[in-house]
Amino acid sequence: MNRGQAGTVFIFMDFQNYILENFLPPERAEQVVKQAEAVLAAARKAGCFIIHVAVCFRPGYPEINGRNKMFSWIRDSNMADPSSRGIAFVDRMAPQPEEPVVQKRRVGAFGSTDLDMILRAKGIEKVFLAGVATSHVVLTTFNQAFDLDYDLTVIHDACADGDETAHVFLTETFFPKLGNVLSSRDVLAFLEG
Repeated sequence: MNRGQAGTVFIFMDFQNYILENFLPPERAEQVVKQAEAVLAAARKAGCFIIHVAVCFRPGYPEINGRNKMFSWIRDSNMADPSSRGIAFVDRMAPQPEEPVVQKRRVGAFGSTDLDMILRAKGIEKVFLAGVATSHVVLTTFNQAFDLDYDLTVIHDACADGDETAHVFLTETFFPKLGNVLSSRDVLAFLEG
């Protein structure tokens, strides 16, 4: 790993079958997985620290409150059954054995998880984010990480949202005010440099 990448983590969030199949049009899902997969491969080649995040629940969904509209819909449709193919990471984004998987029960990757503990134990300061959906896991995790004083970069084309207007607003207006926004091409150049 290059000296410039020490203290850096790449976090790939919610690249799970049920999310990609239910929250994005198929062509958009394919496009975001392709971009994220390229970054994942380059980060691995560069020896970067990589974390995968998955939203998952116990059998019977005891963590889901009926007041939570999105999670109630997931529960009622049983799309995130713990034993199902849906809950698994899409094959092309599957973690390697040495890459930690953080399991969350809410939208953001930091809330009720040990993600911050892992990052601090590894001396991480710079965080690259990729995930689905931009207005959910990416936005919430970005805000949580910002409050924890991490140096943030969102990889805009390795993120996607069912609402393209929300994606554009977040990546072009909101995120740049508090962190960095780069394309996967820019990130690949960083990793190779």
